[in-house]
Order: sequence, then C-alpha cells, then structure tokens
Amino acid sequence: MRTIVPFDATTPKTRLAPVLDAAERREFARAMLEDVLSTLASTPAEPVVLATAPVECDVPVEVDDRPLTGAVNARLGPAPTAVVMADLALATPASVERLLAPDAGVTLVPGRGGGTNALVARDPSFEVDYHGVSFRDHRRLAESAGAAVSTVDSFRLSTDVDEPGDLVEVLLHAPDGAAGSWLADRGFEVAVEGDDERVVARRR
Repeated sequence: MRTIVPFDATTPKTRLAPVLDAAERREFARAMLEDVLSTLASTPAEPVVLATAPVECDVPVEVDDRPLTGAVNARLGPAPTAVVMADLALATPASVERLLAPDAGVTLVPGRGGGTNALVARDPSFEVDYHGVSFRDHRRLAESAGAAVSTVDSFRLSTDVDEPGDLVEVLLHAPDGAAGSWLADRGFEVAVEGDDERVVARRR
C-alpha cells in the first residue's frame, strides 16, 4: 500500500529545543525517520517520504512545502493510501500491519493529546485536516463522507516524539533503533528524579 511519511526537513521538532539545539533536532528527526522507514520495509507498505525540502532516502521522496493538510490531500485519491508520521520511533512491523489490516473506509490511530499519528484512507472522498484536535476531526470527516471508521489502539503507534518528556519512551521501548542509539550516544539515559520518582530522560 502506498504510504506517505510526512517529514519536516527544515525546522523539525522545535518543542525539543529545551534539550536539543537546532542541529541536534535535525539529526534526531532524521534518526526517527530512519526507524520508521526501516519498520515500513518489513510490511506491505510502500513508503514515499513527503518532505518540506530535499532529503536523501532509500525510498522515493516528494518535496512539498505546503502545510501538512494540503500536501497530504494532494496525494489522496482513488487508491488506498496510508499516512504514517515520521516521528513514530517506537513503531514495529506488527503495529503497522495492524494499521493496514482493517478494510474500513478510514482507519485512524489516535495520538496522545488528540492528534492523528497514522491513518489509512480507502474511501476516495475522505480528506485529512491536521489542524486542532485532528483525531476527532478525522472521525467527523469520515462519518460525513459516509465512510466506515476503524480505530487502532496501539501504544507503539500512538507514541509520537514531540516533547522532552517523550524521549524516555524511546530509550525504554526502542533503545536499539537509530533514534534510541542517537540519544544514548549523546549522553541521554533513563533516570528517576524527585520525591515522586518521575522517570525521565536525563542527559549526562
């Protein structure tokens, strides 16, 4: 299945600025993209990176600097198409196969905080809208189009990496991937802090 992987190649992961500088954020984003493409390679997905600027990959790359909604909608059509975000460093082939399995008109994977981390559009009338609470909006858009909706509840796919607090999930659950190795090489480790014993990613 054609699978679009949106990737910000210019100013990625700005919310990680408290712990990573701009160059590090670009490197880390690229490492997560590598993990996602490696995972997709072991599935029926046929990935195409949808990048905001040219990027070297072992898969086709399409450059489109429009906002995400317009860039993705321009690539949806009669053929079933998946969209998998490039920051799903915890994704596994099994979790992706769960995404691709349902035959519903629209399959959605909710992210934490109301986002949509992955989807499959089989109904040609469906269009995405990544503004605001996109998971809720995508359900409404699918229902308005008369498409049956399936939701995949997956920890691996629902965990995107946007905030400093998300780094601990990579270190714990995907330590051997490109992103996990990148973090470890730069001195990040799992630590317990505070009286409430919060588990965090700490940089040595």
